Amino acid sequence: MTKNFAHRGFSGKYPENTLLAFEKAIEAQADGIELDVQLTKDGEIVIIHDETIDRTTNGKGLVVDYTYEELKKFDASYIYTGQFGFNKIPTLKEYFNLIKDTNIITNIELKTGINEYKGIEEKVYNLIKEFQLEDRVIISSFNHYSVLRMKAIAPRIKCGFLTETWILNPSKYIKNYCVECYHPHFAMLTPKIVNELKTLGIEINTWTVNKEEDIRDMISKGIDIIIGNFPDLTKKIIDETLNK
Repeated sequence: MTKNFAHRGFSGKYPENTLLAFEKAIEAQADGIELDVQLTKDGEIVIIHDETIDRTTNGKGLVVDYTYEELKKFDASYIYTGQFGFNKIPTLKEYFNLIKDTNIITNIELKTGINEYKGIEEKVYNLIKEFQLEDRVIISSFNHYSVLRMKAIAPRIKCGFLTETWILNPSKYIKNYCVECYHPHFAMLTPKIVNELKTLGIEINTWTVNKEEDIRDMISKGIDIIIGNFPDLTKKIIDETLNK
């Protein structure tokens, strides 16, 4: 059955990658949450999408140039001024404390495409172990070297290659590197590619699926995980499909 993952939390209605957005995703009965992690100047694992804080906070500059004590003073919901109060950039540890007693599965995207954040894979894995969440996480990244580093550290952890390009023979590529999942943009999932991936037992997790017709198309193709900004809409459509 297709699973419903909230992209950066319930980011269609709430400030992305905040504890508020994650809480609202849980309330919307999402099966999982997708989020992005980077490292601060002092090595704290924080949840934020961009390498800079300019777009999503009232601050400016690179994440890596701030300590966490400095970073948490910025408002990660300033775009929604007056609607949701102050929401800081959360740590991965705070997020794990939020979801540890739920059934939520977490897709952790390592934002190592521009700054590789040396050692981030081991730091993330150590925190996963601390919370005993090895069976409830998927690690993904556009930096496939980073994914392979995680795989070498933790062979049991499910991993996926993220891509926004049309990889030739993606099923062979994924299988060759012993990675379990393929995370492409949903527009790349032609029937032929889906069939080839499924034949080799590769899990297909796609993003960012927000329109009703696209959600229905992904469900009809048997995609494993739909990652979208509106987990309430995705849940509604999945439930309708199941009740037919």
